[in-house]
Amino acid sequence: MLKKLMSIYKDSILYSELPKHTSDQFYIFFDEPQKNWLAIPKASLTEKEINILQVLYEQVKIPLKPLSTLSRIWHDYLLFNGSMPSLSAESNFRFIQFHVKGLGVDPTEIEPAIKGFFSDEVQIIWEDDHNGIVIEERRQLSLTESELSSMADTLESDFYVKISFYFGRVYPFSSHLRNQFLQEKEYFEFAKENLERTNILTFEKIFPAFVAFNLPDFMKEKIKQELSSVFSEDPELYTTIKVFLENNLNASLTAKKLYIHRNTLQYRIDKFIDKTGVQLKDFYGAFTVFLACLLFEQRK
Repeated sequence: MLKKLMSIYKDSILYSELPKHTSDQFYIFFDEPQKNWLAIPKASLTEKEINILQVLYEQVKIPLKPLSTLSRIWHDYLLFNGSMPSLSAESNFRFIQFHVKGLGVDPTEIEPAIKGFFSDEVQIIWEDDHNGIVIEERRQLSLTESELSSMADTLESDFYVKISFYFGRVYPFSSHLRNQFLQEKEYFEFAKENLERTNILTFEKIFPAFVAFNLPDFMKEKIKQELSSVFSEDPELYTTIKVFLENNLNASLTAKKLYIHRNTLQYRIDKFIDKTGVQLKDFYGAFTVFLACLLFEQRK
């Protein structure tokens, strides 16, 4: 099928192997059944045509600069199901995905800054100018979630961009490694599209919203009938309850984050309990209300 497109789009290039790098003036699409890659000049495509091609084929983003040998192997393995790196079976790895939002993002400037925060050498591969992956071999304890948050603040200040990280879990080196990475990638993509922006994301922070988003419609409707209607009537109450739950029912911390007095916070909590009959200090009550908060957030 891609071969036929060559007659439509002049100056397009057909590859039988994944190109190592290419010009930023081309879009590249992959035909899975035929194992072919087609580079089409951006100037030849309208926005409507791009959208159609993205539905029919996988759009591939090739790094604009050549990678080191090991980075190239990781790049092809994780993103294109290439051969596994030849590493010790006793190795453990963590993937830290990141998304940089801003104008004029220059990976050649940001990459050395990211590497500078790690005590051991790490591999960094870029999917495009705004998305990348830090591949960390865990020889010793490295950056904690708190330290990663500080790193994000520093990068944002130095480069005038917004950056978010998905802090992956540690996995042993095995044939399952790519699938484990792809699952984390799915969570991160979901978070970027559906969750309020935050510097640091983890499985624990994303998964409840991921579950809520994928509930059957009839289950969503039941939760809406039981609890979410209260939030629709009083959006301020929704914000208060969600922040209270996110801060482990700590009244002092919640009041501080909301810039309100503790008495005001308690009044709002009591108001919610009076309207719903659900106790927040109970684990089951807190879990159910948090699920309702997530569903309400998705409808906003």
